[in-house]
Amino acid sequence: MLNQVTPDVILLILVIVLALSFDFINGFHDTANAIATSVSTRALSPRTAIVLASVFNLVGALTYTGVAKTIGKDIADPFKLENGLVVILAALTSAILWNLVTWWFGIPSSSSHAIIGGITGATIGAAGFGAVNFKGFLSIVEALILSPIGAFFVGFLMIKLISALVANTAYHKTNRRFRYLQILSASWQSFSHGANDAQKTMGVITFALVTGGFLHTPGGEFIIPLWVKLSAALAMALGTSIGGWRIIKTVGGKIMKIKPITGFSADLSSALIITIFTALHLPVSTTHVISSAIMGVGASQKFSAVKWGVAGRIIFTWIVTLPVSALLAAACYIVYDVFL
Repeated sequence: MLNQVTPDVILLILVIVLALSFDFINGFHDTANAIATSVSTRALSPRTAIVLASVFNLVGALTYTGVAKTIGKDIADPFKLENGLVVILAALTSAILWNLVTWWFGIPSSSSHAIIGGITGATIGAAGFGAVNFKGFLSIVEALILSPIGAFFVGFLMIKLISALVANTAYHKTNRRFRYLQILSASWQSFSHGANDAQKTMGVITFALVTGGFLHTPGGEFIIPLWVKLSAALAMALGTSIGGWRIIKTVGGKIMKIKPITGFSADLSSALIITIFTALHLPVSTTHVISSAIMGVGASQKFSAVKWGVAGRIIFTWIVTLPVSALLAAACYIVYDVFL
């Protein structure tokens, strides 16, 4: 289908380039999710943590496809949406712009919210509210809301349980042991991040292939091509290798003072939540989940241990990301529709 250079082929290539750029940016934007706590406690050097996160992000991205299918077909039907390539182009433009702005200011906002808001806003801009599958959209939003709440409470309970288990162990021994354990928790965190976040790009690219008429499957089944899986996984791993140091500084130290035992508890809690939602084929914001787990761990020990001013700023960004990216995507679609 790509043997003739038509306007749709050029548009598809542009969409794929932007999608992989979004995945790359997602990788360095969200590196902090996996390694901030282990770097801040010096369980891992920054360089080692980056390499570890890159490898496990890659492995995780190649493991699942359920979230990709949810992103690709539950917000809007790619088999019915007209001008779908422009819709995806507008959604990606919006998500990338928002990610870059929040990265520049060191705010751990959600790439998930940005792309989901972008797809929804661009779809509305193209075909009105009736083109949005609100049942699917609401189930995704519910997952985005429930996952950080779950991470907060799991983190709150996890540190209580682990602290009770090591209550009679000398402090210096506890620190040393949990620095080693943080290597394992950071690995799982990186794997779960790749397993959930990279699938969003896979879903977007497949959506573009289907709606542009470049991918036909038996019975209209939504299938993720192997080359899409590989390219999305590699783009995220490469982005992760660059590292998002501004956000690492916020997550790793500005929310609360992190020790090896609290860092391990937060990583374990967030990785568990992300893995559960990934198994349920639901996208989550890894940024929200890890930040909430850190808050839960801090609040369980001492309410004042959490720097609630910084936490409030993060939460405010969480709330505004989806509607802002939706409005921006709708505006991008209107502009693109004039020229494309």
